[in-house]
Amino acid sequence: MLSALFDETSLPATALKKARLQDVLLISESVKAEYRQVFSLTKFDKYISVSTRIEFIENIVAHSFPVNITEEVSECRDPHDDKWLSLAVSARADCIITGDKDLLVLHPFRKIPILNPANFIKNFYAA
Repeated sequence: MLSALFDETSLPATALKKARLQDVLLISESVKAEYRQVFSLTKFDKYISVSTRIEFIENIVAHSFPVNITEEVSECRDPHDDKWLSLAVSARADCIITGDKDLLVLHPFRKIPILNPANFIKNFYAA
């Protein structure tokens, strides 16, 4: 998600735009907290102001469908990424879009495709 903010012409930005306009973004409380924490890190201050980053993520949160987690998943090799699997499973998501290798290696996860932005665009928006 952060890479979409850094370069509006990137594949992550294009995938996010398509997903926002044509699909439903999903969010849980733990994912929301993760976004807010990561987007507030001072290491990104030299690239984009904290206010711009927070505004960006708050806009994403405001336009996402909130999901109550009904199933906690503990299957990712990076336990911090389980929150995205829990969200997808609880919401019966159509896919997970990520560049995170710890999630991508699980493709598909319980019949939910886990796609990088390029494959999301190719698989869901091919002409």
